[in-house]
Amino acid sequence: MAWGNGKWSLSKAIKGLVSRAEIDDQTWEDLEDTFLSADFGPAVTESLLASVRAEVERIGTTNPEDVRGIVADAVEEKLAAYDPTLHLSERPAVVLVVGVNGVGKTTTIGKFAKFLSNAGRSVVIAAADTFRAAAVEQLTTWANRAGVEIVSPDRDGQDPASVAYQAVEKAVAEGIEIVIIDTAGRLHTKSGLMDELGKIRRVVEKIAPISEVLLVLDATTGQNGVLQAQAFLEHAGVTGLVLTKTEGSAKGGFVMSVQELTGIPIKLLGSGEGIDDMTGFSAAGFARALTD
Repeated sequence: MAWGNGKWSLSKAIKGLVSRAEIDDQTWEDLEDTFLSADFGPAVTESLLASVRAEVERIGTTNPEDVRGIVADAVEEKLAAYDPTLHLSERPAVVLVVGVNGVGKTTTIGKFAKFLSNAGRSVVIAAADTFRAAAVEQLTTWANRAGVEIVSPDRDGQDPASVAYQAVEKAVAEGIEIVIIDTAGRLHTKSGLMDELGKIRRVVEKIAPISEVLLVLDATTGQNGVLQAQAFLEHAGVTGLVLTKTEGSAKGGFVMSVQELTGIPIKLLGSGEGIDDMTGFSAAGFARALTD
């Protein structure tokens, strides 16, 4: 996890704060600025700062070095309020992957397929973004890298719901455990986008329930990523978030902010371009990576 690889990082800023002789009013002002610079957002910053101050007062410390651990614990506590568990117990478990174009949805599906395959699960991908021929070609490349099967459109412009249905039908017939369905990232209108997703859901659920709807967000876009995805958040029944391009962001506070803003748990983190560059989300691990 490489949130600190940029020119600025939360961990470096906190280390600067704890190098002082004692905790004073300036410490709190600087810590507030640090949280805001880390892209926590005003609401999370205010809440987090209050938690840290309360704990400092409770234990009666004046040692700045204690602040780092207290910040890490406060960050972990906030992140741990959301359950990152992937619910994939149905057979087949069907996962819809949604998100605007450009966030890394195609690569995320490939990495997710490999992540599941590494865990011993059999996987088939449905290339249901039939509006872009390039999307099918790219997804096929990633499916091959992941070593999993893919169901592609029989013809250009095929109904996305029919491709999704074929993949789920294949999973049922062959005992494949998990189906990952790619979806269009851009249609001309919000209503068109949601109608398409709704149709995929209705058609698929004739033979299997939808286990997860994962929204892919680009970590480097910060709050704008959430704004771009409002249609999905409001109408697509999103059950979990996947953050991509985490290695390119020095402002890891976005993770906390996005969960607070959406109320939806982050379930997966993607970084780098390698097929194995995906991990499950751990509140404890992430909090330590941000602050150590």
